[in-house]
Amino acid sequence: MKKIILTGDRPTGKLHIGHYVGSLKGRVALQNSGAYEKVLIMIADAQALTDNADNPEKIRKSIFEVALDYLACGIDPNKSTIFIQSQIPELCELSFYYMNLVTVARLKRNPTVKSEIQMRGFEASIPVGFFTYPISQAADITAFKATTVPVGEDQIPMLEQTKEIVRKFNSTYGETLVEPEILLPNNKACLRLPGTDGKAKMSKSLNNCIYLSDSSDTIKQKVMEMFTDPTHLKVSDPGHVENNPVFIYLDAFCKDEHFSLYLPEYSNLDELKSHYTKGGLGDIKVKNFLNSVLQEELNPIYQRRKELEKDLDSIYEILKCGSKNAREIAAATLSDVKKAMKINYFD
Repeated sequence: MKKIILTGDRPTGKLHIGHYVGSLKGRVALQNSGAYEKVLIMIADAQALTDNADNPEKIRKSIFEVALDYLACGIDPNKSTIFIQSQIPELCELSFYYMNLVTVARLKRNPTVKSEIQMRGFEASIPVGFFTYPISQAADITAFKATTVPVGEDQIPMLEQTKEIVRKFNSTYGETLVEPEILLPNNKACLRLPGTDGKAKMSKSLNNCIYLSDSSDTIKQKVMEMFTDPTHLKVSDPGHVENNPVFIYLDAFCKDEHFSLYLPEYSNLDELKSHYTKGGLGDIKVKNFLNSVLQEELNPIYQRRKELEKDLDSIYEILKCGSKNAREIAAATLSDVKKAMKINYFD
């Protein structure tokens, strides 16, 4: 079987470092690995509209922001197909057919949907489009016969629901759809970075993100203002590294070679953690080290992004061409689905 990747992001603003370590950095590595016949990366604007229907201009602007972040991080349009979800109408038709294979009760049990509904305050009035987006996501994945879906840990319930839909369709109509496998980041710290304020999730709406488009000065300011251990009031106090965002970010970004460059009195992160836990190590020193580590990783991305911003017409062409190619693939899958369901009346 051909190995095909499908992944993407909702365009509700610029991407942050949680997206980067959770999936985007890995996508670049997978793209360059040569192990996959196709790599498709979707800008999920239709899905973003399910809870931003009153502000489509926000989504429109964000499409280019997300595309810039992709390219700045190393996504290569010659190796990966970047496309816009709403430009593939076949996805809507697939969703319509899949809706008959899922119960309302099952959608209500989806943990990701439940938490997102609570976070957005939709308990009293859930938009139908938002409620059914696990079905839409299943259409996105199966339309391209994706074998692999790289995502963060919070998306596991969504992938499980996609698998259920695939199994139900294939058992009802015959083997047609491909069941995907989830691919999580290897580094557990990358599964979900907390916000700079210590909240469990880095989120644009909570204003606790470090963005890929942030300048060096902005990154430094955000790092120095980060929440740490509230019991670590003095340098001499013992500190806690568990649930401490500064150390979680170091887990995600830090390498042993960073110490010889920026903090030579320590050999590795374990030594730094041990000193902090015993007491005698101040938060400012640790934050300065984290800032140096982040600057090394993110500044090249920021510089590439500034160059790409000078030619938005070429970004438009990349998205237009990618959407055309993606639609051809989705149309072929839809044809297979309609044939399996015996609703290809005029073929």
